[in-house]
Amino acid sequence: MSNAFKTTLLLGLLTGLVMGFGRYLGGDQGLVVAFVFAALMNFGAFWFSDRVVLAMYGARPVDMSEAPDLYRIVHNLALRAQIPMPRLYLIPSGALNAFATGRSPQHAAVAVTEGLLRHLRSEEVEGVLAHEIAHVKHRDTLISTVAATLAGVVMMLANMLRWAAIFGGIRREDRDDDGGGLAGLLVMTIVAPLAAMLIQLAISRSREFDADRAGAQLAGSPFGLAAALEKLAYASERMPLPAQPQTAHLFIVNPLSGGGLTRLFSTHPPIEERIRRLRAMAVV
Repeated sequence: MSNAFKTTLLLGLLTGLVMGFGRYLGGDQGLVVAFVFAALMNFGAFWFSDRVVLAMYGARPVDMSEAPDLYRIVHNLALRAQIPMPRLYLIPSGALNAFATGRSPQHAAVAVTEGLLRHLRSEEVEGVLAHEIAHVKHRDTLISTVAATLAGVVMMLANMLRWAAIFGGIRREDRDDDGGGLAGLLVMTIVAPLAAMLIQLAISRSREFDADRAGAQLAGSPFGLAAALEKLAYASERMPLPAQPQTAHLFIVNPLSGGGLTRLFSTHPPIEERIRRLRAMAVV
């Protein structure tokens, strides 16, 4: 299944969720308003979602004069991957993490935290950046960033509806009409965000394995990325990056620490399995 088809399907599914909110809140008129809103949202998500995500984490652009080692590594990897040089951004955080974004390889950006550059060795930084360049080359960045933006909108609408119900913003007659009653409110406030999360899960886990493998090939060795993942996993448990759940799937490792159900519903495959597969590449 191509990323273009996945993106279209994702936009359609999340548009349906938004229209469900409109139908519940305003009947047929609300459905029309929600459709217009969803159309504008899809347009904005396609063209501007990368800027939104970068702004969320306070990422600032850097160039060759400010970050020569970072620029050199990314430039060499982009040449090997035969893609244009991505824009580079630095996230002001001591946490260790990175992500790529952008609607195409021609409009891509790679963002890394200050902590990652400070605590990883050169070959480990190269492994992380090779993973992100692989995402850009595979055009994963569009679907990932669109998913983050649209899932955020769905969660925001669900929270607004929940608080409106708690404080009486939704009248009894509104809840009792053909829009759905108490069951409809439950669906909108609980099931809709869960559906948005499951949609993210469906597009996230397998692409991490693919980017690990392709990144190791770009870097010329799987060991730098494997060692980096070990350090990133250790650091994320002790100094997690303050991140929004709807954008967690963008990062090379899950920035949200936790176990149990949090681990079960993580947008990333287990770090141990990723490291095992990388090291197995050297044996083949």
